[in-house]
Amino acid sequence: MAAGAAFAFVGAVDPGEPGHYPVCPLLYFTGIYCPGCGGLRSAHAVAHGDFGTALGMNALAVASFAAFAVFIVFWVVQVLRSRPVTVPLRTSHWWALGVLALAFTVVRNFPLGAALAP
Repeated sequence: MAAGAAFAFVGAVDPGEPGHYPVCPLLYFTGIYCPGCGGLRSAHAVAHGDFGTALGMNALAVASFAAFAVFIVFWVVQVLRSRPVTVPLRTSHWWALGVLALAFTVVRNFPLGAALAP
């Protein structure tokens, strides 16, 4: 419910216009794109059905939105079947997600990965 409300708000209030959302502190002070930079603009594009723009703003965020949507569907199906909802995430899964975010951050800040920058 909260995620839907957040998407509705971001869909209604354009993050591309200055003054509505705070600036990324890492980008502001260092000029380095963090893994979340462009995520709000990406969510705005997803809310408007513009998936090409969303991928261009932050491909990792789009993948995260899709994974979250799949999880929500899985959760609803499990609840409707009266089954317990368990997601066995191990430490190795969290490390893999961290390495993915770090690799995405590094690549998008070099000329080779300029297509991943917002």
